[in-house]
Amino acid sequence: MSIAPYIKEIGRGKEGARSLDQAQSYDLMRQVLDGTASDLEIGAFAIAMRIKGESTAELAGFLAAVLERCMAMPVCTAPAVVLPSYNGARKLPNLTPLLAGLLAREGLAVLVHGPLREPGRVGSADIVDALGWPIARSSSDVAAAWAGGQPVFVGIETLCPPLARLLAVRRVIGLRNPGHTVAKLLDPTEGQQGLRVVNHTHPEYNAMLAAFLQHTHAHALLLRGTEGEPVADPRRLPRLDVFIHGRPRPDLSQPAQEGSLSQLPSLPRQIDAASTAHYIRTVLSGEQPPPAPLVQQVRCIVQAVQASQAPAAPI
Repeated sequence: MSIAPYIKEIGRGKEGARSLDQAQSYDLMRQVLDGTASDLEIGAFAIAMRIKGESTAELAGFLAAVLERCMAMPVCTAPAVVLPSYNGARKLPNLTPLLAGLLAREGLAVLVHGPLREPGRVGSADIVDALGWPIARSSSDVAAAWAGGQPVFVGIETLCPPLARLLAVRRVIGLRNPGHTVAKLLDPTEGQQGLRVVNHTHPEYNAMLAAFLQHTHAHALLLRGTEGEPVADPRRLPRLDVFIHGRPRPDLSQPAQEGSLSQLPSLPRQIDAASTAHYIRTVLSGEQPPPAPLVQQVRCIVQAVQASQAPAAPI
């Protein structure tokens, strides 16, 4: 088998390329993940999709293939909140683990997934390790953390090794590929009536991701992340868009904070894992307050999770 016929469709340039349907996209990604496509084909796929951009149907097909190859998640009695963490910190402290800790205190089963190492950045795995929180190696590790009321981190290398290999292609060709978009949409607890937090870094992705969440009837919070992380900027609240059963919920969403800032939160001066972990401990222990935008994000997620537990209203 070969993905060459698919590359011929998507690789005709920005104006001439044609999108694949969901079944074709599933088959393409299946071959990429299972190693039946050659390295040359995978490189061509990555570059062609980088130029063309992903359609809703393509993302749905890609994600379906990835989900089939993920580690099974345990069933949890509490609603699950999934935080895909794939960028890490460069300028601001990475507060995704703080968001995870605040959500766990609300009685939610929090799953953070991302790379175990993020070269040149401070990834969530480094901070979770510095905090002494669990890094899961199996489904039973996830279950144990949730039973103890703790957030849990699982590396994409454990959660879905084939996707981890696709993400690593970026280190060779220097460009992101559809695997990165899929990773930020990945909810391995799918079906447990929880909520995923989806973030984008560029405004043009907002409409594409919103269309996908509606198409797949997702429970989700969509926001422009902080340096690509699924956490609100601690200095200023971004727009928070809630989707329940795929439907936009303006009543649960939050507008972006406008105007000048009256005060800045007290953040660690250094963004290394140890400094960030120390700051997170002081916030979770009550020694200092969490940044107001994170408090608002937590409240928004809790309300959205509560709404997600209700049956879908008829269209």
